[in-house]
Amino acid sequence: MSDNSSSKNIKIAACLVTVLFFLWGLSYGLIDVMNKNFQNQLGITKATSGLLQAAYFGGYFVIATPASMVAKRFGFKGGIIMGLFLYALGALLIVPASNAHSFPIFLCAFFVIACGLGSLETNANPYITKLGRDEGAALRINIAQSFNGVGQFIGPIIGGTLFFSIAQSNDIAQNMHNVQLVYIGIAAIVLCMLFLFLVTKMPEGSEISGGENSSEGTGSYRQLFSYKHFRLGALAQFLYIAAQVGAGAFFINYSVEHWNGLSDSKASYFFGIALIAFMVGRIITTPLMRKFSPGNILGLYSLLNVILMVCLNFATGSLSIFLLIASFFFMSISFPTIFALSVVRIPDNLVKTASSIIIMSIVGGAIMPFFMGHVADNFGTAAGYLLLLPCFLFVAWYGFKGCKAI
Repeated sequence: MSDNSSSKNIKIAACLVTVLFFLWGLSYGLIDVMNKNFQNQLGITKATSGLLQAAYFGGYFVIATPASMVAKRFGFKGGIIMGLFLYALGALLIVPASNAHSFPIFLCAFFVIACGLGSLETNANPYITKLGRDEGAALRINIAQSFNGVGQFIGPIIGGTLFFSIAQSNDIAQNMHNVQLVYIGIAAIVLCMLFLFLVTKMPEGSEISGGENSSEGTGSYRQLFSYKHFRLGALAQFLYIAAQVGAGAFFINYSVEHWNGLSDSKASYFFGIALIAFMVGRIITTPLMRKFSPGNILGLYSLLNVILMVCLNFATGSLSIFLLIASFFFMSISFPTIFALSVVRIPDNLVKTASSIIIMSIVGGAIMPFFMGHVADNFGTAAGYLLLLPCFLFVAWYGFKGCKAI
């Protein structure tokens, strides 16, 4: 294959994979709105609604290893195709769940969706980091993740418009019908992407890495875990995702509790603004990684979030909401930066396994909302945000020091 042809294939593959970042961002943006929607429509507690995140991020944990095995056998393309199929299937399962008004069936549907997204992330994240040299990995993945932020921003706007409007607030049948329409539309888009990946050639191996590190190591788990920066990175990702998911899961609850007269619908729009801040944080910060250490930026942003979590327990009114929105700006670059810092300096033949373990660490998002929900039910939502302090503190340490460990 000529260099020009190879370069063209890489660019096409990069564009298609970047669209995937948007698609799972859209799903994540909707999940936190669905959390409050189920509280309203199905009459469940905050702690019970936290099971939605448990099912969602538990799916990531379950699928990561199988997705890695598929990728090893059929390449990144095979893992992505599997992910798109499961994503579409889970979205279609929302139809019987909404017809039955059944929270357990919804949990099953979102679990399948998450299995699809987990397979996509297991493959798309390392694929982007390997489309060039290691020193540019954090920059590349942050650029791609900016499109993830666009999807996350659109999700709450859709939810606020279709799920929380005054006219439909007490009409469960209309509400569930709107839920169906949203996820049928998502399934249609995902199936179109599945077709495009089936007919598109995606470069693999040395075609995308230029042969860097391609012959190093035996590929064993023991060798992978011998890299200290990877071990610490997996833990940092676990704690970061726990914090991010917890912050989003109860954003609407926190907002209506701290701003008198604020409706769920308006709170969902503020959540959309928070996700705009999340996206803008990536757009503004990513170019800075050309001049400053990504690890140091990660550390600084995480320390600022420690301060903000404390402030949330004292602020009231509009100030409290803007402080919570600011925390999303400073979380913006955490996931892709931790991911990139964890997988650099390891051999290519370990990358797919490393990615699956990092994606498994996303299970932190399945755990934190449940505990935050219990604290919120008993002491108020603001107190639940204090559980995020140790998470951000460890991520800050990893950014300043842990990622440099050998």
